[in-house]
Amino acid sequence: MKLFPLHLIPNDTNVDFMRLRWVSLTVALLLALAALGGILFKGFNYALDFTGGTAVELRFDKPADVDAVRQRLAQAGYDSAQVQTRGTSSDLLVRLQPKEGTQGDSSQLADAVAKVASTADNPAHRLSSSFVGPQVGRELAMNALYALIFVVVGFQIYIGFRFEWKFAVAAILTTLHDVLICAGYFAWTGREFDLTVLAGLLSVMGFSINDTIVVFDRVRENFRGLRAGPVEVLNTSVNQTLSRTIITSFVAFLSALALFLYGGDSLEGMAISQMMGIVIGTISSIFIACPLLTMGFLKVTKQDLMPKAKDDAALAARP
Repeated sequence: MKLFPLHLIPNDTNVDFMRLRWVSLTVALLLALAALGGILFKGFNYALDFTGGTAVELRFDKPADVDAVRQRLAQAGYDSAQVQTRGTSSDLLVRLQPKEGTQGDSSQLADAVAKVASTADNPAHRLSSSFVGPQVGRELAMNALYALIFVVVGFQIYIGFRFEWKFAVAAILTTLHDVLICAGYFAWTGREFDLTVLAGLLSVMGFSINDTIVVFDRVRENFRGLRAGPVEVLNTSVNQTLSRTIITSFVAFLSALALFLYGGDSLEGMAISQMMGIVIGTISSIFIACPLLTMGFLKVTKQDLMPKAKDDAALAARP
């Protein structure tokens, strides 16, 4: 007996998702091209994690006006200074790009920033300062690229072994699409791109591939059990996993939303990337991953998923 029957999506849905596959793939391609254009031509607003520079944490006696602090720094010659609140309106984080001849010791620069940011009725006190050299920033960027390549190759190998190479290619294309859209958002909006955002993008890859694998697992089962064509099997599989997909994504989105609301400015970029990734990953597992398996060299058939002849011979030879 069900004490608490909760069904956000009926279990017997029969939406013809495959009928929209050309439209959905066209929209996905246009969004991916727009995101790629933003990354290539506009570029990211890299944080000090990648570019190097000095970060200064200030605490004011009273709530500070961020725009006024930024204006005073610009008048003092710090045109590239980035000012944002950190936790409360009395705590500010000031980030400055490195200057020619800047050394690792940032204490003198931090004191100068605190002096410029202060006013007679609201002085600023330096809490801490840190310096990230340009070489360290380049190393972090390369490590981030290696991590991305490692994750993509690992996904490809895993899905290729568990399913079939067509599924692996479709899953990687879907996952890269999701990450590309999220990255393109940061490029077009000019939001700061730091290590926390990168961590958010990597988590987007994990969520997207997990959602896609759940759908693909049902596709494999239905291909072996249902007497229907590939399009009907794919459509049935998406409908059967629709409730699970939406409920899981909704719960994950709530977690990312809580991080966005209460995690502070330092985790805002990660939370935004995760929320976008969850929404886009859910949509892509329905409208992109399975439709890819109906087109061109990725078109999957029942023969692709049935046991191979050499496997049958090996099983027959067992004692």
